[in-house]
Amino acid sequence: MGDVLAGFHAAWEFESDSVLIRFERGIRTPKLFQALGERRIPHEAIAGVTLTPGKRGTTVLHAVPRPGADPLMEAAAGQLKDGSDPYRLVLPAERETLAEYYADELRAALPSDDPGPAERHLVAAPEAPLQFKAYDGKASFDGKTVAFRWFWTGASSAKWKAGDQSFLVTDLSGVEWRSPEVFEGHLRLLRREAQPAQPAQADQDPAAVVFGLGYGPVHESLPFAASVLAAVRASGPAPAVIPAAAPAVRRDPADIAERIRHLGELHQAGLLTDDEFTAKKAELLAEL
Repeated sequence: MGDVLAGFHAAWEFESDSVLIRFERGIRTPKLFQALGERRIPHEAIAGVTLTPGKRGTTVLHAVPRPGADPLMEAAAGQLKDGSDPYRLVLPAERETLAEYYADELRAALPSDDPGPAERHLVAAPEAPLQFKAYDGKASFDGKTVAFRWFWTGASSAKWKAGDQSFLVTDLSGVEWRSPEVFEGHLRLLRREAQPAQPAQADQDPAAVVFGLGYGPVHESLPFAASVLAAVRASGPAPAVIPAAAPAVRRDPADIAERIRHLGELHQAGLLTDDEFTAKKAELLAEL
């Protein structure tokens, strides 16, 4: 192949063994796409191809990623909104015939049999060093070590007591990313040996940073999570299982008050409905 199909926010170049996706850097381009820049997706990392009608006179070409092939999509775990999915190319509806041609060409280049989940990552992860600001601390990754430095304005007393943290990727089994676009989003590092078990609440876990309004945005925290996950996988086999949660403990009232204040910010910003705010506030008060 070798042809280029340009859509909104991205252009796909079809090569003999891969698809090179180049993302635009325009003001309307999703920030995650701008952060990624470009990505090369080998054919063996694609499980299938679909072409479906989109919204407002568009058509969508979707290269369905093979499970386990892309650390970014593995870390996202299905939480990305359609508009931020790097495997979707949105085009004007009048280009549907052209898109159908490339969809057929790409399907023909894929393996005929379903290969199942990939045994290793086939798509390159964002490169370290990476860093971002969470609500309760700053996270940084140099390719070998993840470091958390707590903020006195947001970190819980449990994290202050534990102190700043550093984790070698060789001591980790995986990552758990919960989108900052939902309540209680966070990035948690899963340890190979978790004794005692990691706390259930991310704001009490020294191996996790919590997100919030304006903190840990998708375009910063997700590439970070993907880079760490890729490094963990490259360091040796280890199942990314979530350790059993520790027994529930009563939280510090000051921590509860801080979380309720943050909840109020989300409510005022329109990210939580009145009912959601009331329910979540009640959940936090019940932990006192």
